[in-house]
Amino acid sequence: MALQRMDNVGIVVESLDAAVAFFEELGLELEGRFTIEGDWSGRVTGLRDQRVEVAMMRMPDGHGRIELSRFLAPPLVADHRNAPVNALGYLRVMFAVDDLDDTLARLQAHGAELVDEVVQYEDVYRLCYIRGPEGILIGLAEQIG
Repeated sequence: MALQRMDNVGIVVESLDAAVAFFEELGLELEGRFTIEGDWSGRVTGLRDQRVEVAMMRMPDGHGRIELSRFLAPPLVADHRNAPVNALGYLRVMFAVDDLDDTLARLQAHGAELVDEVVQYEDVYRLCYIRGPEGILIGLAEQIG
């Protein structure tokens, strides 16, 4: 049996509204918003009695999603939002964009901060990392040439 696809990447946030607005500005579409709870969900994650508010964001091409989760119960146990990019287990999501400068300007209006600078990799890409809502690390890449 072969791997079929990557279905989604999960990110835990404190403010679901701010995260949804940020990813909508980036170009993802809100597919649905719902609460997950009950015995079955705790048996999947190992967190019994969990209650989680979820927003599923769909990529523009329909392939792949980002699952934004806000835990109502149990309480959060760790905070990795300000961890550097070389922290074990750290999550970075990279997006290909048509116009890096325009995307960066739109996302900065939603609180995104450039990690360091926009760089050019040979004659292939312009790249940067930004910190989105709650410090989520996002990579942006514009193909050139």
